[in-house]
Amino acid sequence: MRRIGLISDTHGLLRPEASAFLHGCDHIIHGGDICEQRILDELAAIATLTVVRGNNDMGAWAKDIPETASFEIDGVRFYAIHNLAELPIDPVASGIRVVVSGHSHRPQAKERDGVLYINPGSAVPRRFKLPISAGELLLDDGTMTPRIVELVTR
Repeated sequence: MRRIGLISDTHGLLRPEASAFLHGCDHIIHGGDICEQRILDELAAIATLTVVRGNNDMGAWAKDIPETASFEIDGVRFYAIHNLAELPIDPVASGIRVVVSGHSHRPQAKERDGVLYINPGSAVPRRFKLPISAGELLLDDGTMTPRIVELVTR
């Protein structure tokens, strides 16, 4: 079984709760709005890291971060993008099984047409009434089990 950690919209803050939740992951996907190189360094010390650039990722440190990423883990095709509304591909036609995004700060995992769309929410200070959250995806012989976790309870 592989455990894929999902995090987005850290906005320069990697909470201890988020770091603790991600420990033990085989791979981490960050859905953008990282805002500081230090966050990537801390995440890369935990697990293999795939990251996409968000609308708030500016400056020299972020120039080489791609806006999208297409990759495979254990035979499962992933696509990562910060803002799902800007998705430039048809995931079904492209053979994508999981689309990871961020931007809205709204945690959600739903399957449509055989594609799992998952947004782990935001791991920064609470915005509006949205939770502080991260997610994981467990891969086990082709079975995918998504989970979103509230990191800090209200």
